[in-house]
Amino acid sequence: MPMMDMPLSELKQYKGISPKPHDFDEYWDKALAELKAQPDNAEFIPASFQTPNAECYDLYFTGVGGSRIHAKFLKPKNLTGKAPALLQFHGYSANSGDWNDKLSYVNEGFVVAAMDCRGQGGLSEDLASVKGTTLNGMIVRGLSDPDNTKLHYRNVFLDTAQLARIVMGLDYVDETRVGATGGSQGGALTIACAALVPELNRASSVYPFLSDYRRVWEMDMAERAYQELKTYFRYFDPLHEREDEIFTKLGYIDISNLAPRIKAKVMMAISLMDNVCPPSTQFACFNRLTCEKKSVIYPDYGHEYLPGYGDLTLQFMLEMKK
Repeated sequence: MPMMDMPLSELKQYKGISPKPHDFDEYWDKALAELKAQPDNAEFIPASFQTPNAECYDLYFTGVGGSRIHAKFLKPKNLTGKAPALLQFHGYSANSGDWNDKLSYVNEGFVVAAMDCRGQGGLSEDLASVKGTTLNGMIVRGLSDPDNTKLHYRNVFLDTAQLARIVMGLDYVDETRVGATGGSQGGALTIACAALVPELNRASSVYPFLSDYRRVWEMDMAERAYQELKTYFRYFDPLHEREDEIFTKLGYIDISNLAPRIKAKVMMAISLMDNVCPPSTQFACFNRLTCEKKSVIYPDYGHEYLPGYGDLTLQFMLEMKK
């Protein structure tokens, strides 16, 4: 078997080396309390794109910090009864994608909501003000701010939870049959959403990003999606005098630390030749899950299209309809 990381037998036992802040659970409990205080301000605007079988809307809501968040929202036409729902999250720097790629789920009777991450390639705003660099990268945004609630991904993770709460609160959605899916950054947000919304039924995560940052660093793979870690150290801690402090603070937005909070059923696609999100970092998250879970391992694939996994995800989500 090709190998760029640990042997598979070791990967199946590996749980990460990145530190977890001592007040991690308190940090997220306070964040969720802040989210709970957010007013219900969802707005559904009919989209210019429409099809015979779906009603399509631009969904907007105000997230923490006042940023206006956008999601594509689709529901089956002539819906009767309560429908299952799927939340979709996209890759780093991208957006919620085209309307048409959500229609397979709508045609199976699902309500679908696909979020644009704040400050990235879609329509969502990012109004957060932070001290320190905003030059390059979302992982390090807010890392120099003395207020640890200013970490950018804290707000993005909360946006996923707020979207889930909005969808679950719709009178035509069965709140017990809501799932989430996404790849890379979207895979990380799927994990974060399931951790912050324990009522989520299931989650399908593909080679998740934002896991076990110190492992990425020690493998000398702070490139591409993780390049900003290297840039941050070069500019702000060239002697690595604050390395432990920096990695501990990043622990607040490390999905491997959030994983034990999940109660949903989880399916994770793990690619063993992934040179963007190293396999060990994916396993660091998977192995810390305490819920019902299964992995789908692709030995010869990297950070790319994984054949057959989209079909597996559809079948996984369809099980909620039984």
